[in-house]
Amino acid sequence: MDLRAAEHLLVAQPPLTGLALFHAQQAVEKTLKAFLSWHDIPFRKTHDLSVLGQQCLAIDGTLENLCRKAARLTVFAWLFRYPGESEEPPLKEAQESLTLAREVYGAVLTRLPEEVRP
Repeated sequence: MDLRAAEHLLVAQPPLTGLALFHAQQAVEKTLKAFLSWHDIPFRKTHDLSVLGQQCLAIDGTLENLCRKAARLTVFAWLFRYPGESEEPPLKEAQESLTLAREVYGAVLTRLPEEVRP
C-alpha cells in the first residue's frame, strides 16, 4: 500500500513529494522487516534502513547493493512528516526513491517462496 500511496501522491497536482518520500521509506522498511520475519529473525523497533539492511545481509548477501542504496531513504521516515519543517523535495528525487523502493520490494519478493508472495 505504501508503494501505491507514493504513486498517487506523485501524480497529484501539485505533487506531494515529501509524503511520497515518506511512503517510499515505509515501503522499504516494511519489506525488509517482512524478509526478516519470514526468516524468524527478530529486529528492534527502528526506522533505520541501515540497521535493517545489515540484518538482511546476514541472510542474503546478494541484497548488499540495494540495501546500501536504500539506506539513504531512512531520513524520510521523519523529515517531511510535519508541515513547515522542511521544503518540499524535488519531484525527480521522489520518483527515484519510489523506483528504488520498488526494486527493494521486487528483490525481496523473488527471495521468498511463490506461495507467500502477494
